[in-house]
Amino acid sequence: MAVRSLNKVMLIGNLTRDPNLRYTPSNTAVCSFGIATNRSWSTEDGQAEERTDFHNLVAWAKLAEICEQILRKGDKVYVEGRLQTRDWKSDDGTERRVTEIVLDSMIKLSSPRGYNEPREESEVVAESSTADEPVKAEKKKSVAKKDDKKVAKEEEVVDTEEVSDDIPF
Repeated sequence: MAVRSLNKVMLIGNLTRDPNLRYTPSNTAVCSFGIATNRSWSTEDGQAEERTDFHNLVAWAKLAEICEQILRKGDKVYVEGRLQTRDWKSDDGTERRVTEIVLDSMIKLSSPRGYNEPREESEVVAESSTADEPVKAEKKKSVAKKDDKKVAKEEEVVDTEEVSDDIPF
């Protein structure tokens, strides 16, 4: 019997930059962005200390497109995924390495303060799954699912009232 392992990451943090959406040569969407997480503690002498950690995140396929559409710098999000480390050689021949979180799901928790447009406070949820399921958008809570395989066709939005071009996400 094989020994099982676990590679699971769960974070709540604020976006440090707007999502960057690109497409692979096979037309699969990939979106990268960063979040910051904070932790605070008291030292032995009672001084308050705080540390901020920065994390690189990557979303694929439909989840990538949703992240690019609804997330902006400063938004608070909950993300789940797995750690992945990649190695490569840069153009100048330097060995490079990056550890990033490949997303399985994302929940938008809030908007940045001072956002220009008034908006309804709603929770937006986006998840990935292994099944071929269409994207579902609901009034108060938007749920999106994507196929982990390379997706060549676009999935349709069931309720376009919430996910619309004229609504500022």
